Amino acid sequence: MPTDLRRRPIGVFDSGVGGLTVLHELLVALPHEDFLYLGDTARFPYGTRAAAELQGFALHIAHELIDRDAKLVVVACNSATAAALPVLQERYGAEVDVIGVVGPESNQAAVSTRNGRVGVLATPATVASAAYERALHTADPHLRVTSVPCPDLAPIIQAGFPFDQRVVDTVRGYCAPLREARVDTVILGCTHYPLIRPMIQRTLGRDVTLIAPGAAMARRVESALAARHLDSPAEGEGDYRFLCTGDVDEFRALGTRFLQLPLGRVEHVDVHEAATVVLELPVEVR
Repeated sequence: MPTDLRRRPIGVFDSGVGGLTVLHELLVALPHEDFLYLGDTARFPYGTRAAAELQGFALHIAHELIDRDAKLVVVACNSATAAALPVLQERYGAEVDVIGVVGPESNQAAVSTRNGRVGVLATPATVASAAYERALHTADPHLRVTSVPCPDLAPIIQAGFPFDQRVVDTVRGYCAPLREARVDTVILGCTHYPLIRPMIQRTLGRDVTLIAPGAAMARRVESALAARHLDSPAEGEGDYRFLCTGDVDEFRALGTRFLQLPLGRVEHVDVHEAATVVLELPVEVR
């Protein structure tokens, strides 16, 4: 594999700053790689949008990342993965690998559960897609899955810190059906949710295993790069850069807390210009 291709960045995108929890794990697991992250904050949240709309957004963003020489694209947004991953793979699969968060999390949950009862906390769009149910039942057809749509949880987390009693009460309400179902493993089906992982763990109990997208995705990306001989030959720490479609200063301030590392310069991408890219939607793949 040509060295210049191996030195290209890994593209990562999310509806906002939540995907930075995935990027954090990628930076730890793959320190020699370069990363290019795009947060579509101008169109946040994704979780209540229609599938066709999410497909359009995802195609625009993937095009932007590939146009900037991404050698692999990570869809670090559960709603976008659920709605658009097959479309993205059909459109861009001949150029780069496109990997989404749903599959790796589901495989990990199927292995982790002891009683065969798995819960999913996710956005309404993700739950409506039944993407996790399909992925979990592919991993183990005997699993009993309880999915809970959480329409306002990601916006509450995206709004910033500190978290107050309203957040605690909201989390308790969403976790109640999972406690009733006696699940022993819960997938955090939105990249924002790891930011309140201690709160969710306390509500569900210490014996419930929480599956977050970051670690599972890092292993999947590392495997994909190695299999295609695309891993970076660099020996030192790689670079990471940021793009966003909304307010740059707001993204930097909140993103630093999510990533737990300094963001530095953030480049603005005009979402209206991106939307003018002519990308005919392929037939929806199910």
